[in-house]
Amino acid sequence: MVIKNVNLETVCGITSKLPDHTLPEIAFAGKSNVGKSSLINALMNRKALARTSAKPGKTQTINFYNINEEMYLVDLPGYGYAKVSEQEKAQWGKLIERYLHGSKQLRAVFLLIDIRHDPSANDKMMYDWIVDQGFNPIIIATKLDKLKRSQVQKQVKAIKTGLKLLPGTVVIPFSAETKQGRDEIWNLVDTEFLGKGTEE
Repeated sequence: MVIKNVNLETVCGITSKLPDHTLPEIAFAGKSNVGKSSLINALMNRKALARTSAKPGKTQTINFYNINEEMYLVDLPGYGYAKVSEQEKAQWGKLIERYLHGSKQLRAVFLLIDIRHDPSANDKMMYDWIVDQGFNPIIIATKLDKLKRSQVQKQVKAIKTGLKLLPGTVVIPFSAETKQGRDEIWNLVDTEFLGKGTEE
């Protein structure tokens, strides 16, 4: 995928109507502070289009980024942030559920997991829930640069075991610092979900 233009086109809050798109959508889910904004910025070749925040729980909306007028990259609210009230958490959950159920164009869901730690109960819940909605999420293991090379395979295995991943689930280790994994993510999106070859 050669990124020619990117535009934050729609921001959906709890009461907003979901946009009725005709272009394919690829969604990104992950708990607060897992590096979702950094991943999205890296994918879009932008420094700060998705706002990264030292304060987790910041993304409380679903953000639709139009890429090259050919697809949408959809940023879902982070989950599992402790300092948010139960009521707010429930509202975010409803917002995400409404999107997963309601989008006619959603092609794939990527779930971000911090590679340094075993998956949390929240991660497991989110994975099972996405599967229940009829998707087989692709796992992106973030913060790869924080690990020694020798630890990577062990941690990928811990993610597979911890989430009880369905056979054949793709796990892509990713670093926003070095951009390792970026091309692999785009190649997967292009070939599997946009029906393109990898010649771009």
